[in-house]
Amino acid sequence: MADSTINLETGLTTADGKPLKQALAHAQSRSRRRAFFLVLPLLLFILVTFILPIGQMLHRSVYNDGFTTHHNLGTRVDTPIMVNLAAWFDENPQGVVPDEAAYGALVTDLIELKRLKAPGSAGTRINYGLAGSRSLFTQAARKAKKLEAPYMEALIGLNKKWENPKLWQVMRSASSSYTGAFYLAAVDRTQDASGDVEKVEENRRVYVKLFVRTLLVSLLITFLTFILAYPIAHLLATLPLRYSNLLMIFVLLPFWTSLLVRTTSWMILLQSQGVLNDAMVGSGLLDEANRIQMMYNKTGTIVAMTHILLPFMVLPLYSVMRPINPSYVRAARSLGATSWTAFRRIYFPQTVPGIGAGALLVFILAVGYYITPALVGGADGTLISNLIAFHMTKSLNWSMAAALASLLLGGILILYWLYDRLVGIDNLKLG
Repeated sequence: MADSTINLETGLTTADGKPLKQALAHAQSRSRRRAFFLVLPLLLFILVTFILPIGQMLHRSVYNDGFTTHHNLGTRVDTPIMVNLAAWFDENPQGVVPDEAAYGALVTDLIELKRLKAPGSAGTRINYGLAGSRSLFTQAARKAKKLEAPYMEALIGLNKKWENPKLWQVMRSASSSYTGAFYLAAVDRTQDASGDVEKVEENRRVYVKLFVRTLLVSLLITFLTFILAYPIAHLLATLPLRYSNLLMIFVLLPFWTSLLVRTTSWMILLQSQGVLNDAMVGSGLLDEANRIQMMYNKTGTIVAMTHILLPFMVLPLYSVMRPINPSYVRAARSLGATSWTAFRRIYFPQTVPGIGAGALLVFILAVGYYITPALVGGADGTLISNLIAFHMTKSLNWSMAAALASLLLGGILILYWLYDRLVGIDNLKLG
């Protein structure tokens, strides 16, 4: 700080005559700017790699213009489609039965779809809400030019599905690029012909079931990793350093092995003709006909993911156990406390920050895992992340994948908020 002097008129001043208060404010402002520019690269990195992708995902979950815009990849020109039908929807409120004008607008748009070679894209968008619609659009577009008035009878004569009220409801919803239909579908809900929200058919209620299964499996894996990691971390923390470092290598060994290798190793161990079943049959514990099915079900998913995520629970626990002074427990026992009481009231509370950190790490990682469940889980061990990956890579319904991912992200944030309210995020310790 610059030397200061006392001026009877202005009070404390620096050596160059500036008021001390103003000089301090200027120095603090300069320090804040320097700190901001130091962290600016990190902020830009987080913005580009984290904030923007999440924002794009949230936007995609409510935006899909496949029914209103044709994207010509060759010319990179976007052409509005289904404009006549969209105009009819705008002029007629929800619940109005489609009339001859509606069918005439639809035929006009089908002719334009045929010219643009875009009936498949428009049909695909409707197919997201009503299965079998893509072929309906491609078939009608091929014959649209030959259709004559009355267009209602012509289209229904071509395929009776055109009079399905559910189809018209889906088209009404898709006529706007922004829609909440994907969020409704993500919780096994849909809109009926009058626009009221209702549950989908029993055989199509899969998303809520997968969300619940993902939550329960992730909680179970978190609990199992805690049960296994606590004694391991305690042993590492109490052993002499030369021995604990050697054992730490075995804890970290999974990090040095490919995830795919670890998963396929469990496939070899757990399958019906695998190592574990062969060992139990060879030792007489099982009959040949009674081999245990541990693969392509929930058991395989839980076993493999518990092993893979175990280090993420061990390391935070070890980081809080190592600094704990063992004399605290000895002092409690010397004052008459039992071993269990000393552990429960003295040792365990000091490890809670590590437990919270490990539980958050394991749970969040388990919720988002999809490679291991896809390889060892089968149909019974599939998690919601596998369905998100399916919509991204197979069905190409990116809006549905984004809606599912957004709900998953929202659920995790709610659990994080509950953890902060009940335990306190300030008590979390990663190392």
